Amino acid sequence: MEVSSIAKEKDMYINEQIRAREVMVIGPNGEQLGVKPIKDALTLASYAGFDLVLMSPTATPPVCKIMDYNKFKYESKKKQKENMKKQREANLEIKEYRLSVTIDVHDFDTRVRNASKYLEKGHRIKVSVRFRGRQMAHQELGKDVLVRFAEAVKDIAEIEQQPKMEGYFMTMMLVPSKES
Repeated sequence: MEVSSIAKEKDMYINEQIRAREVMVIGPNGEQLGVKPIKDALTLASYAGFDLVLMSPTATPPVCKIMDYNKFKYESKKKQKENMKKQREANLEIKEYRLSVTIDVHDFDTRVRNASKYLEKGHRIKVSVRFRGRQMAHQELGKDVLVRFAEAVKDIAEIEQQPKMEGYFMTMMLVPSKES
């Protein structure tokens, strides 16, 4: 009996697996049918063409519901998948691209191209410029690089956080634009 092995894994007892003498029975439409002996509850469930599922084993008396167990299991898996999907959407990754003040044109174009692909997938981008030594005296050059990067991806991204200094790094956050 395949259903019973699955039911025991989830601590959901159905039909003959229920070991209580009397149970509170809830009908298939949610109406309370009262406290009944287990044999009467099983008869009601089989008469309705459904399963008797133990919903709350710790209650006094235990609460059972008359329902289609396979449909219940299918819908709960569907809800779980939907919740996982929402959680994945909420936890979209942040990819960081590090640039330098003296970045070459080809390197810059490569990073813009890679960032564009990542933004099209719906992820956020953190672009940072690292300042070394005397470059700290010319932070406007780093800001120019970040602004140029934002201009290069402006058709698919918006600036979420303007460039700001964090230690030796100047960082800027980009998010996919609403239209794409």
